[in-house]
Amino acid sequence: MLPPRNTQVFCSVVGVKLDTRACGFLIKNELVYFGKGLWNLARPFLAILDGAKVSDKIQLIKNMLDKVDEMTIGGGIKITFLKIDQNVEIGKSLFDEEVKEKIVKTRLPVDVVAGDKFAEDASSKVATLAEGVPAGHMGLDVGPKSSELFAEKFSKGTKAMMDAVVKATSGGADTIIGGGDPATVCKKYNTEDKVSHVPTGGGASLELLEGKVLL
Repeated sequence: MLPPRNTQVFCSVVGVKLDTRACGFLIKNELVYFGKGLWNLARPFLAILDGAKVSDKIQLIKNMLDKVDEMTIGGGIKITFLKIDQNVEIGKSLFDEEVKEKIVKTRLPVDVVAGDKFAEDASSKVATLAEGVPAGHMGLDVGPKSSELFAEKFSKGTKAMMDAVVKATSGGADTIIGGGDPATVCKKYNTEDKVSHVPTGGGASLELLEGKVLL
């Protein structure tokens, strides 16, 4: 049995055989916060998912579906859901074949920002769901109308979502950021002290939400 860990399984952590092992105060604090999203649930419970591929989030989605009241899908993973749910044209966007449906209220974008490549100098345009993602393009972010829908504007969508989370926190909601990329977004927009908790172990926090035992 391995000791509790924060991020990665390094030999300095798991390679030394000791009879007595325990997690530190930092990990304890993170487990307390993530416990609110797994065992001591406050309602309503909204999960916001982002990322490139659904397959990277499959276990997380499966484990959280029975716990959340609503799930908001953004980033690249929205493309797979839009294709399955509404048969939207997705151009050359990433599509995960292995996604299976399960009943839960899922909020999807009404428009997307599409680019001919994932780069700063990409040629981009906003596409409605009726238009679909143009051939030779890929869906890269939620569009302006979707941002308004999600937050009541590639990076504008991310900023709007972050603003919405900060606003919810100031209104009394418990907000927990999970994963390395969202934590980086918090740092970029100086919101680390404006949400309830930003974990130091990005990958480990996602594993916990997936239902894995960090032992």
